[in-house]
Amino acid sequence: MIEKYKVLTYITRGSGLLVFRHPDSPESGIQVPGGTVEPGERVEDAALREAIEETGLASLRLSIYLGDMSRDMSDFGMDEIHHRHYFHVWCDEEPPATWQYYELNPHGSHQPILFDFYWVNLMDGVPALTANHAAYIPKLAAHLGL
Repeated sequence: MIEKYKVLTYITRGSGLLVFRHPDSPESGIQVPGGTVEPGERVEDAALREAIEETGLASLRLSIYLGDMSRDMSDFGMDEIHHRHYFHVWCDEEPPATWQYYELNPHGSHQPILFDFYWVNLMDGVPALTANHAAYIPKLAAHLGL
């Protein structure tokens, strides 16, 4: 198995949590922004970099480290173990309710990937997120006092 180091970010504005879908790959499910930690990169730096690269939002601020876990990705047809680090990130700008954004340099791909972003209210419950993306939602909610 190939081991990869990943970051996942829970970007919030008030009680809103940013999630997205891949319109070109609906089987990918609903996700939160994240990505691969580059060699020699600190996970904190990777979290903020990935959040900005994937969303196009400029006014993001790292909040707290929520935890980590490992996930075998064989159920997605990948011979990989993802060592994931979860972070809370504040959105300090007034973002749109929904938007599309292309990640121009996705890891492991040579073409841009389109994301459909939207906000869900943490107080109303989070939709089912794919592949353990929701692992630290309870800790996030406690941190936010929800």
